[in-house]
Amino acid sequence: MIIIAGPCVLEDRDTVFKIAQKLMPLNEDKKIDFYFKASFDKANRTSLHSYRGPGLHEGIKLFEEIKKEFGYQIVTDVHESYQVKPLVNTVDVLQIPAFLCRQTDLLVEVAKTNLKINIKKGQFLAANSMKFPVEKVLQTRNVNKISYENSKKNNIWLCERGNTFGYGSLVVDMKNLILMKEFAPVIFDATHSVQIPSSGQTTGGNSAFVPLMARAAAAVGVDGFFFETHTNPKIAKSDGPNMLNIDELYKTINDICTIQEALKIN
Repeated sequence: MIIIAGPCVLEDRDTVFKIAQKLMPLNEDKKIDFYFKASFDKANRTSLHSYRGPGLHEGIKLFEEIKKEFGYQIVTDVHESYQVKPLVNTVDVLQIPAFLCRQTDLLVEVAKTNLKINIKKGQFLAANSMKFPVEKVLQTRNVNKISYENSKKNNIWLCERGNTFGYGSLVVDMKNLILMKEFAPVIFDATHSVQIPSSGQTTGGNSAFVPLMARAAAAVGVDGFFFETHTNPKIAKSDGPNMLNIDELYKTINDICTIQEALKIN
């Protein structure tokens, strides 16, 4: 099972390393394909004054330290095409943000690398529309047929994080987890799915729903899970309201593993 976990954004070195240290058991678990996630730049913050991160070059240095110290596979998101090339030798997965999942130049630039790609489904798109971002990546890699197996061979994932409902809510349609598997392995983003957008100068959320949503996705059946986590979500510099603290993260992962094992037995 794929597990992507880490802070929303790279904060100060001590905080990031404390979080990374506490995630070591996930990397050591042979049943889990673990990836450490953090952003070097949150380019889509609500307010101009919100913390964005250390930037590309300082972020790469910190990723290199994390990889050297812990041996983690690393996921980070890219917002512009020029950011791709400098990251190629440092990270393992490039993530396409939900708002940018239709950006052809960005998808093509990422597809030119040998890295894994996690494409987040736009909050404004139906599941069936996600075949087109996958198609852009596959065709750039000289593969013409869209299928789960072809995407898996080419290290392409799709990530569900809900659809916009009205002006201030997201709703996850669990059917999307099934429908998108026609095109690629599916990751369920449990923490962003409980965001409350348009709630002021920062995006709100309710992390109490994260374990419930993750258990529901495990029952439906997915290839992996995405969790943002922190030693103290209350002081996190981005997305704190929908993050899990690390103790709750482990409890939730134990729950979803139990569900998936039960489904195999049945």
